[in-house]
Amino acid sequence: MCISMDRAEFSGTTLYGGRLRHPVHGLVHVLGYQNTAVNLADGPNAMLLHLPTASRMTREHFIPVGRTGDVLQRMVDAVRPVPVGMPDDIAWMGGEDSQVEVFEHDIYTVLLAADPTRIPAALGDVPRHKRPRLDPELLTFYAERYPAHTIAVCCFDNAEAQHAKPLLMWYSPLDPDRLTLPALDCHTGKAPDLGAEVPVDHWVLLSTDEAPLGWGEPVDYPGGMRHHLRAFLPETVVGAYYGGKLANGDFSVTHDDLLAGDLDRIRRLRPIDE
Repeated sequence: MCISMDRAEFSGTTLYGGRLRHPVHGLVHVLGYQNTAVNLADGPNAMLLHLPTASRMTREHFIPVGRTGDVLQRMVDAVRPVPVGMPDDIAWMGGEDSQVEVFEHDIYTVLLAADPTRIPAALGDVPRHKRPRLDPELLTFYAERYPAHTIAVCCFDNAEAQHAKPLLMWYSPLDPDRLTLPALDCHTGKAPDLGAEVPVDHWVLLSTDEAPLGWGEPVDYPGGMRHHLRAFLPETVVGAYYGGKLANGDFSVTHDDLLAGDLDRIRRLRPIDE
């Protein structure tokens, strides 16, 4: 369900991808990510997410959810009555600034890097109890296969692994008309096997603020939600559950297919070849 820097098990993953025109930031994509983590490493660990952004990200792109830690669950609840399942014919697609920013967000110490090969030099800024081991092969994989992406390394320790709130972040997308959700999978600390089939346990949720009347399912948010958070969240969502096994890769859909509500057009996307 994601890439980890050391041995781990992840289940119950919820992925959210939204497209909207923000009153301050203009056209952005919003990524939501949450799972249940079991850290199998002897020490701290980290999740890695690759983000297809056209500009450098900072800590300001991470949106605190505050007391609304169930925001992604509310989206799942909105679409759960819809028949769900894993399409048998899910299809394949073939496929600056090098500074690393280090900051605290919820239980995580996050490293953001446009060049993942700079991450080892910044690990000293991560508190020792959250500082993971890393394999240079994994960082080389990201540098070669995701050269136009920002890499987020979300470090956590054993005691905190079960208590994470959802990650929610916004960015200026590389392709405004395609939503891509990071779902590449490997939990050994090594580079992922792009030819492997991997177990999936995912809710994939999508939204657009250009949706026509009657599109999707309305999300029931709590009263009193902070305006800063609400400005990044959708009125309605569509979604599907994926279980069993799929070939390794991300989830991706065009904005036109999303507007049409055609979730059968969700594709698995592999990183670029070397």
